[in-house]
Amino acid sequence: MRKIFYRLIAKFLPTNNVAYAHCDVPCGIYDPKAAQIAAATVLKMVEKIEALPKENPTVSDRNSFVRMVWTKEEHARKCKEELLILWTDFFKPEHLEMFPNLHDTFWQAAKLCSRNKQEVNMEAALELKKSVDDIAEMFAKAKAAAKM
Repeated sequence: MRKIFYRLIAKFLPTNNVAYAHCDVPCGIYDPKAAQIAAATVLKMVEKIEALPKENPTVSDRNSFVRMVWTKEEHARKCKEELLILWTDFFKPEHLEMFPNLHDTFWQAAKLCSRNKQEVNMEAALELKKSVDDIAEMFAKAKAAAKM
């Protein structure tokens, strides 16, 4: 019934307007800190998961494992989201002159976020943290150059 109603409205009141928007209003407030915190959380969860007993885990250990995996995956997702916002909204074509590897750096970091969701892997967690810290350095340099 609703579909019919909406189709009638669209038929009699057509619109040619197109709205362009994204979730973060272009206020110019960008910061890699959220991605850094998320990457550090992924690393901490991997450390905690690896410290759990391997043999004869208790119900409490299993509960902790599930919660740590969920937290690791959620923070890997948050990290990816924050990186994509920086990549697509903060960095501009002129930053490619400063950082010729900008796109590959972000692409690899986003891939590391996915890998950290899929695995409990200390090497991948350390790589993610380093990658995000490298992006934070690029961000700081770009901000400093804009002030000059």
